[in-house]
Amino acid sequence: MRRKRQEKATGNSALQAAVETATKSLVPRRECSYTKSMKTAISLPDDVFAQADQLARRLRKSRSELYRDAVSEFIARHDPEAITEAMDRVAEQIDTRADTFSTSAARRVLGRNEW
Repeated sequence: MRRKRQEKATGNSALQAAVETATKSLVPRRECSYTKSMKTAISLPDDVFAQADQLARRLRKSRSELYRDAVSEFIARHDPEAITEAMDRVAEQIDTRADTFSTSAARRVLGRNEW
């Protein structure tokens, strides 16, 4: 009788642990960390790591800052919408109306090319 109670109790606690584990994965956790960002691990070849470490020291940045800046720049360069938006912002700040010189130069160049 005792053994059955123990097995039941053990079974229940195992079930409770499984439910808690599943629930934890569904409910977002608030990490207690000194940063408000996602931590990740990456694998780098030794030579790339050494170069990144050297660059971080030269720029007086932490490796985390260097990697964050590098990934942010990579994303910006490969996001066509962001590139277009950046170009639009620049165009808004400068006069994009065609001037006489540019118009006549373009006509001369285009006139020399076969279409």
